[in-house]
Amino acid sequence: MMTAEENDLLCRVEGDAPMGQLMRRHWMPACLIEEVAEPDCAPLKVRLLGEDLVVFRDSDGRLGVIDEYCPHRRASLAFGRNEECGLRCLYHGWKMDVEGNVVEMASEPPESGFVEKAKVKAYPAREWGGFVWTYMGPADTMPEFEPPAFAPTQNAQVSIVKIHVGCNWAQILEGQIDSAHSSSLHSSDMKPAKVDAAKAADTHWLRPSTDKAPRLQVERTSFGFHYAAIRRPIANANVNDYVRVTVYVAPFTALIPPNNEYNVATLLAPADDYNTVFHFIAWTDKDTPWANKGGIDQEAWRKFNVAQPGIDLDRGFNNLRTRANNYQQDRNAMRLGNFTGIKGIPNQDIAMWETMGPIADRTRERLGASDLAVVEFRKLMVDAARQMRDSGVAIGRTTPHIPHGKIRSFEGIVPKSTNWRSFTVAEEEGQTQEKVA
Repeated sequence: MMTAEENDLLCRVEGDAPMGQLMRRHWMPACLIEEVAEPDCAPLKVRLLGEDLVVFRDSDGRLGVIDEYCPHRRASLAFGRNEECGLRCLYHGWKMDVEGNVVEMASEPPESGFVEKAKVKAYPAREWGGFVWTYMGPADTMPEFEPPAFAPTQNAQVSIVKIHVGCNWAQILEGQIDSAHSSSLHSSDMKPAKVDAAKAADTHWLRPSTDKAPRLQVERTSFGFHYAAIRRPIANANVNDYVRVTVYVAPFTALIPPNNEYNVATLLAPADDYNTVFHFIAWTDKDTPWANKGGIDQEAWRKFNVAQPGIDLDRGFNNLRTRANNYQQDRNAMRLGNFTGIKGIPNQDIAMWETMGPIADRTRERLGASDLAVVEFRKLMVDAARQMRDSGVAIGRTTPHIPHGKIRSFEGIVPKSTNWRSFTVAEEEGQTQEKVA
């Protein structure tokens, strides 16, 4: 059981909160590239770590991530004109470039020199793996941008589900590293079958186990931790285990065990204490041998997850299935055998996350053996928040550092004597793995 003080350390990300300051020491996702794809497109309103920002692509194709509010009278730049290499405020015509410089002041006489004295807060931006990334920490602590584990090279094929979720980041992350819940909550979409490994069908996934109570083993690493959920396989359970290794790459990323067609990951962008942008990712990479799979295109991935903008979500990636309409739960489908009556793996998760409340009260929980990875996450990140508060050192920014492009999850039927800890980090040629911690 956590204390209220520990819960706040884990969850709070706004202002000077240690967890938010820790997150600012990492490159984090601001939006999808598709949302600001064209030069001079409409500016996109974004909220990250309690800050209101706008992302825009200027006439030359450069990306800007700047304060939403004009430095003049604080009107919103989300309504501004994106033109001639700058974002122009509608109120008095001030124009800002991608670096935050005020380059024009239509309402001020040129001889005043005022234009040289004004500036809007701006953060650096990078494009990679379908995302626009930004760094919101102190400039003197900014690391080089590092490709994420789900897009190790520029040729990675990345398909992304994006959904705004009305709850704190930590209860979402806990869902991503909780292997036990998939055997219940997602049982109508992740079906036991006599297969030799996890398989992806058009409408569901298959897995070679009926075991709903996995044995969990956890090990910390330099990037966070990895853990194994060990189940009895349907075939040859006396000599083999079915092992699913999930990886937590602090602070935003979880690598979910793959299937035969694509690798799976999740990536979070905490908007504030009470809201989070959730990304569910299917990916493959022809230049990374262990990740070389068939893949799934973005529209098929969104359709599979019942998360298509304009159908299941609005155009701003807000879910049309909400608590107000019971997530469109179909009780008749439940009577006919569907476990949840809620369509789509992410929607099933969201119903659980949001109904815990904006910030889950962890002081009232009763945890069991299947919650071992959740407990490890909480211990790790509460300690990391305290370390950030007391010494300014951020988890994942220390040495030794494992390149994220070499980190992988795993699933498979293996002999009982197998050491699952050897499966998480691929060597340079991608053919073998090595122990990381």
